[in-house]
Amino acid sequence: MSTSSRSLRIAINCQILSQKGIGGFETVLIGLIHALGKLDGPEQYVLVGPHENAERLEQYAGFNQCIVRGPGPDLAKRALAPVRPIWHQARRMLLRTTGIAPMWRAVQKSHGFYEALDCDVIHFPTLEVVKCEIPAVFTIHDLQHLHYPEFFGAEGVIWREKIFRTGCKLANSIVAISEFVKQDILDQYHLDAQRIEVIHWAPPTQVHAAPEHAFIDRVMRQYSLNEPFAFFPAVTRKHKNHIRLLEAVSILKERHGLKLRIVCSGTLDDFWPTIERRLTELKLRDHVTFLGMIASDELRALYRLAEFVIFPSLFEGAGMPLLEAWQDNAAVTCSNVTSLPEMAGDAALFFDPLSSESIAGALLKMHKDAELREDLRRRGALRLRNFSWERTAKQYRAVYRRAAGHQLDDEDEALLSSHRRDVAICESV
Repeated sequence: MSTSSRSLRIAINCQILSQKGIGGFETVLIGLIHALGKLDGPEQYVLVGPHENAERLEQYAGFNQCIVRGPGPDLAKRALAPVRPIWHQARRMLLRTTGIAPMWRAVQKSHGFYEALDCDVIHFPTLEVVKCEIPAVFTIHDLQHLHYPEFFGAEGVIWREKIFRTGCKLANSIVAISEFVKQDILDQYHLDAQRIEVIHWAPPTQVHAAPEHAFIDRVMRQYSLNEPFAFFPAVTRKHKNHIRLLEAVSILKERHGLKLRIVCSGTLDDFWPTIERRLTELKLRDHVTFLGMIASDELRALYRLAEFVIFPSLFEGAGMPLLEAWQDNAAVTCSNVTSLPEMAGDAALFFDPLSSESIAGALLKMHKDAELREDLRRRGALRLRNFSWERTAKQYRAVYRRAAGHQLDDEDEALLSSHRRDVAICESV
């Protein structure tokens, strides 16, 4: 019997779930938890939930998973709480004058909490990294802050760099969510490529049941979706590129007399006031609808109702809306940058996200060409076969086993080498 069959305890830091409207981080973490909970094998998973509401994890946990409450605010934080407003004001002033500001510690220390869980390995699947004495796995979603620092501000870039560099230093294994992200890590941080595995996520919406026809009809009536629309699911952050999308819709209206309706979902983040002003300036309130954050079952219904999905993002580590669209039989047009060509393959119509004209051209072609949409739906269904939560969970399990010093069996070895083989095949075509 291989040593990988011995019982292994794996901690997964799930404290990101304490945040509201987090978007992609939360949805893929839920998908991973749910998939690991269905695997056969001797492994046991300790899900470290947020201190204030760890019970949120119960609906996703499996037979091989237990939930513990993460550590609460430490005494130092409580003692300093009254002076935080003064600290933040001083920090902002220093940042304006020097471009550098002191920060609260970016990476917390365990102080024995995580070691007391008696786990063989710990996984940090988000930016919530903790210094501890347990062998660690660290997932990197993207290094966008190094490519678009203006979207984060000087302080945000510094904070992320501390997290990423510390996580890479502490981790026995680093997981990139796409080949694009792996290459970016190598280019930016010059790490040993053997320390980095590529593991793709699967559609986050797959965790939730497919909507029934009656529910889809109710969603259609609720949001008055009686005419064809393009669907854009994304938090209103700068890199999601809502402004150029609005300008593309305006081009279609002014030059082609086309009233193409766009429906957007996702948390209305800090950049929303800027988007709203541009929406008013372009007189597009009758064309573009922002629904805000919606429930997962409504999200799946909107994918099914949409004429097609538009995804004009400037930067993506993977681009989960593509997979979600294919999951619910929607045709996709998206940006031709970062990881999106890798993820989409031949199952999307590409455009230049830096050009409103290019976006407008893609919108027009998708709206007018029913045969194109049907072909992309077919290609999307085929492409989706490459993404499976069971496969993702088994690949992570293999990484956990290796990080804990356990010998990998043949299936583990095959799973961790498969992405290298797939890339070699793609590069030879």
